[in-house]
Amino acid sequence: MKKSGGAEKKRVRRSSAAIQNGSRDPNSDTPPRKQAAQKDVYQLFAEKVRDHKDLVSRWAVLQETRVEYFRGKDFVSFLRNHPELKDILESDKNLEADDIANALLRKNLLARCDRVVKTVRPGKKKLSTWPAHLEIFPDQIFCEVDAFFAWTFVKRRPLWQTLLSFFWPVLTLAICLFPVYPHRCKILILYSCAGVLALILSLLLVRATVFGALYIVLGKRVWFFPNILAEEATLRELFRFWPKKDEEERPKWTTRLFYAVVAVLVILLLRHHAPDEAARARYQKRVSNIIDDVLEWSPRLALSGMMEKQPTVINATEQNDSFSDAGKTSPEEGVPPSSKVEETDTEQYEPEVIENVEDADQHRHDDHI
Repeated sequence: MKKSGGAEKKRVRRSSAAIQNGSRDPNSDTPPRKQAAQKDVYQLFAEKVRDHKDLVSRWAVLQETRVEYFRGKDFVSFLRNHPELKDILESDKNLEADDIANALLRKNLLARCDRVVKTVRPGKKKLSTWPAHLEIFPDQIFCEVDAFFAWTFVKRRPLWQTLLSFFWPVLTLAICLFPVYPHRCKILILYSCAGVLALILSLLLVRATVFGALYIVLGKRVWFFPNILAEEATLRELFRFWPKKDEEERPKWTTRLFYAVVAVLVILLLRHHAPDEAARARYQKRVSNIIDDVLEWSPRLALSGMMEKQPTVINATEQNDSFSDAGKTSPEEGVPPSSKVEETDTEQYEPEVIENVEDADQHRHDDHI
């Protein structure tokens, strides 16, 4: 009886599942599990557009969070130049750029933002092209003119970033183990780091010198390698050589004259307080000694030095024997060594004093005659 009841329950379950499968849409070819696993086409489109290099974007602060954003007119021109990306949208590939952007806004893949500072700063003719601080715009509708749009989804990490996050601890451990490296490896690492540091400092010095000279002579603000100190620039933008166009007003001649006088005074002050050759040689010798100590250090030398500094342990029986021997010695031998030294010193100096007195008496006798 129990087995027949269990079989009837299984049949009822199978029949109900069959009814549900029969009520499925006959036009849909893919099963529901595959449809759920399939990614949204707009999500794929947004990831593809964000990873594309031709879409100009920047980083800014939005409600205490760093976000990547672009301008509305750049998005329109990007889709105009790359219409093949619309094929990802399948049935919506014929939509215009405005409709695609509004769909991304509805799916919360984008957020329209506005600049925080809406007034022109003193000394400039117009607002900044790429503001550093943004805020959410009330109307989440696409606009091409003076509108900014920030990506709201987390960007997929590339493989090189994953490998870099793995190698960071390895690099930190390698830096900590620098003192135990062989001498040749230490020399190679030292000169490589010194060369890179000298190259960076020389580049910054030449860059500042060119900017100061052109600013004072021509009144132009020209920064070669303009993004070399930027935090949010990409690797390609970081090493861009040609400077940006100067959009600010030309400085007055009084300002340029003031900075020229300040530069001359700084140069004269540095020249006056420059160290002489002897001080430079002493400093160079001191630095070279420090570097030699770092390069020549090894664990064997450190362990040998620690062993030499350890105090010698004296046995208690040896101490008792030494005290008993000291008690058996004669009173002359028991005299402290300091008193013996004083006696020998006085014995050595007494003949010299007598000779000096006799010489003085002889001189007096000669003077009297």
